[in-house]
Amino acid sequence: MSLQTGGSVRKPASVGKYNELGYVLEEQVGHLLRRAHQRHSAIFQLTIGDDQLTPLQFAALMKLADVGKTSQNLLGRLTAMDAATMQGVIKRLSARGLIERRPDEVDRRRLMLSLSKAGRELASELSERGSDITNLTLDPLSESERETFLKLLHRLSS
Repeated sequence: MSLQTGGSVRKPASVGKYNELGYVLEEQVGHLLRRAHQRHSAIFQLTIGDDQLTPLQFAALMKLADVGKTSQNLLGRLTAMDAATMQGVIKRLSARGLIERRPDEVDRRRLMLSLSKAGRELASELSERGSDITNLTLDPLSESERETFLKLLHRLSS
């Protein structure tokens, strides 16, 4: 599977200039972000080595490893996932024995999450691969372009 974008893809004549509609798909931010995300997702799947772990599950696992025991609500906010998405992610990680769910000692309605022993081991094993995924995704960029790109992404996503 090639991770290159655009190299062998024939571009339509309208690329780089406006057509009669005044809209060129290939110059739209949403389209370009989606293509970059597709490339990143392919790199993730090839690099992570666990076809049962999605990028959202990976994010939750790694953030939980970072912050330790926390509420499901806070973990959702820290990983920018809505409640329904976070609930599904937690359900699947729990089914794999990677996290433990317990009611909060103070507020029994609140669910507290922590990594299980297997979850801690997996997070430790995957942490380097996570960095590799980022480096492979940014590989076409120079070091200064990477810094600029990441600063701009932070600004767009805040």
